[in-house]
Amino acid sequence: MNRITQLFNIKYPIVQGGMIWNSGYKLASAVSDAGGLGLIGAGSMYPDVLREHIQKCKKATNKPFGVNIPMLYPNIEEIMKIVVEEDVKIVFTSAGNPKTWTSFLKEKGITVVHVVSSSIFALKAQEAGVDAIVAEGFEAGGHNGRDETTTLTLIPMVKEKIQIPIIAAGGIATGRGMLAAMILGADGVQVGSRFAASIESSAHNNFKETIVNIKEGDTQLTLKELAPVRLVKNKFYNDVQALYEKCPSKEDLVELLGRARAKKGMFEGDLEEGELEIGQIAGLIHEILPVEQIVQEMMSDFRDACQEKATFEF
Repeated sequence: MNRITQLFNIKYPIVQGGMIWNSGYKLASAVSDAGGLGLIGAGSMYPDVLREHIQKCKKATNKPFGVNIPMLYPNIEEIMKIVVEEDVKIVFTSAGNPKTWTSFLKEKGITVVHVVSSSIFALKAQEAGVDAIVAEGFEAGGHNGRDETTTLTLIPMVKEKIQIPIIAAGGIATGRGMLAAMILGADGVQVGSRFAASIESSAHNNFKETIVNIKEGDTQLTLKELAPVRLVKNKFYNDVQALYEKCPSKEDLVELLGRARAKKGMFEGDLEEGELEIGQIAGLIHEILPVEQIVQEMMSDFRDACQEKATFEF
């Protein structure tokens, strides 16, 4: 049996990324119902909103689902308390030291997965006692590692160092991408951008339409002085680049970024002034589809690719 399907008690080794402003209970429950693992993205939710989404997700699906929690969250103690009170069984942590909360969650019987961008951080997560790690290459949308290590190189380097299950992320939206990641050593995959452009995603339809119209080269990693983030090249992105030409201070960048840029772009649909976070793989996404169809197409593509590769001879 596959280590990821066994760990989460799911049908397919596909995990939906817990993306801010995209990953509400409707998306999480749909992915879980389709045979993957749905994640509620706590990063864009106030504590009471998160509690509401967890409760609604429980009613919407009887399959396993989890919550993704960035540990830089200002209300982190309250968030962790809610997760325990609502009897969430699976938590993905990111953007912080896994030692901080892993023991607390494990003592409550919660399966813990930590997101990393390097083999060094993967080792630290394993030492902290997590059950699995997400190794995310810099092709991914949203916030990223500083080293710009690609998924193609990251997965085998992490595989060489750790024993716990590995979930590959960054640049995976097809069954062929899933097979490639698993051949490199991953036990499963985490998919973000493809699910952002789903019917059930909580993102604004303007943002979904932008995703399916993206071409190769339309995204870029930027704002490394604050926290590296991959953005669509829109007016806000161009404003950032114009500021860079003036050799800005960190404070200048913070002032330009302001507050709620990601909400403005992805949730409210402001394609000019909003921060539009999406992965490089968006260039391969051409339709807004229901989650069930996305998962079925991925698995069909995966099986076809397996059969094709089995015929290789040299």
